Amino acid sequence: MYPRLRSLANRIDGLNEWLGGLVSWLTLVMVVVTFTIVVLRYVFELNWIWLQESVVYMHALVFMVGAAYTFRTDGHVRVDIFYQGFSERGRAFLLLPMVIFLFLVSGGYVLDSWLLVEGSREAGGLPLVFIMKSYIPLMAVLLFLQGLSSILHAVLVLEGGQD
Repeated sequence: MYPRLRSLANRIDGLNEWLGGLVSWLTLVMVVVTFTIVVLRYVFELNWIWLQESVVYMHALVFMVGAAYTFRTDGHVRVDIFYQGFSERGRAFLLLPMVIFLFLVSGGYVLDSWLLVEGSREAGGLPLVFIMKSYIPLMAVLLFLQGLSSILHAVLVLEGGQD
C-alpha cells in the first residue's frame, strides 16, 4: 500500500512542479510584453487593448496555477488572522475545505461566463474572459491535489512507510 501512496503523492508533486515551472516562464513573457506596450505607446503612439489585457491573463495564470506549486514549496506568506490562531492540526485541515468551497462557489460564476462566451468589455479587448475565469476552479483543483499529496506524505511518515 505504501508504494501506491508514495507513487500517487509523487505524481501530484510532479504535476504541480511541472505546471509551476511552465507558468514561471510567463513572468518573462509578461516583462517583454509590458516593455513592448510601453515602447509602442510612448515611441510609436500605438495602443492595443488586447495586448494590455494579455498581461492580465498571463498574470492571472501565473498566480492561479502557481498557487499549488508555491504551496508545495512552502513559499506562501501566511498573514491570515484566522490561520495564526489555529493549532498545527487546525492548520492542516484548513486547506481542503477552503478549496472545496472555492471550487463549488466558483462553479456557477464560471459556467455563466462560459454560457455567455464572455469577452472583454473593452473594444478591441480579448474575447476570452470565460477562459480566464476558468483559472479559479483550476486553482482549487490543483491546490486540493497538492493538499492531498501533503496528507499522503504525512501518512507515510506517521505509518513508518518513510517518505
